[in-house]
Amino acid sequence: MAYTRIKLASINIEKLNQIVGAIKEIATRSGVVIKGPIPLPTKKLKITVRRSPCGNGTSTFDRFEMRIHKRLIELPAHENVLHNIMRLPIPKEVNVEIEMIE
Repeated sequence: MAYTRIKLASINIEKLNQIVGAIKEIATRSGVVIKGPIPLPTKKLKITVRRSPCGNGTSTFDRFEMRIHKRLIELPAHENVLHNIMRLPIPKEVNVEIEMIE
């Protein structure tokens, strides 16, 4: 049986959870059993920059961090369910990758 693997990634966790909830709702309404959402490790991108151009002082560094949250959902490849998932309005902050697995 063919499965569909949906990978979601975003820096905004609220938007990510909204999309995951919408996918879960579509699957439960159609009677499809899903695996997930499985939280994958959060990727932390850190950067340290100089605050002042001259470099004087002890606290002259700013530290910034961006977190990328990821979720994984697996569900059987039913045409109606996938059609409804494709019609979801996805925000710009959320990256969606759909993969078919035999």
